[in-house]
Amino acid sequence: MDIGTAKPTVAERARVPHQLIDICAVTERMDVTLYLARARAVVADITARGRAVLVTGGSGFYLKAFFAPVADEVMVPAALREEVRATPLAAAVARLRALNPAGVGGLDVANPRRVTRALERCLASGRTLADLAAEFARLPAPFAGYVVRLTRLERSSLELSARIDERVSTMLRTGLLDEVRRLRGEGLDQNPSAAGAIGYREAIDVLDGRLPEANLAEAISANTRALVKKQRTWFRTQLPVHSEVDAAAVQDVAELFPVA
Repeated sequence: MDIGTAKPTVAERARVPHQLIDICAVTERMDVTLYLARARAVVADITARGRAVLVTGGSGFYLKAFFAPVADEVMVPAALREEVRATPLAAAVARLRALNPAGVGGLDVANPRRVTRALERCLASGRTLADLAAEFARLPAPFAGYVVRLTRLERSSLELSARIDERVSTMLRTGLLDEVRRLRGEGLDQNPSAAGAIGYREAIDVLDGRLPEANLAEAISANTRALVKKQRTWFRTQLPVHSEVDAAAVQDVAELFPVA
């Protein structure tokens, strides 16, 4: 997934070592727990060599994991996960309530994803949601032994909009549709998370005849702008207190994180 993700180029990776790129097949599932296991190993290796680690971009939820626990440690077997996800929402809610006679707390039982996640963990652990929540509150931060500094780079809405259009144009010019054709041959459709990513899902709609190719750029740009709006709010409100810097004024990333 090179073009649709705007992955750092081979030349960029030759200049600066990048980690956790090209680490799994397109059919493989990735979640924050798997990510953290790999990230912790990489961070430990880099810092053991006396180097600093720059964590950048991507999901705000994954970035939040550098400051606080974001997932419990319950391992859900693949067979159980498939069983729960095949269960209709009403039946899943009823089963969840039976496992939690004291109630399900503030869980949004109209949200299939949240209900599925809750039921998976109750069944896998044999514990109630209240017990799991109490245990989660006691978990240490995944990177508690490190000094973590956070700076948020901001751009104006007009500049972001122009950059989105430029990126989408580049994606299409360099062969996004061909990339998606190839990836589907490798099993992209078997991974709903990857196939549903912006850029890939619209390209799949074009290839399957649900979206005219002439409307592809507009669809990707519009969905990207909607995501950017959500992300900007999330970064401001869900991450720890941090500084904000005008991205256009940054000449050297080192100036953002002065050594104490």
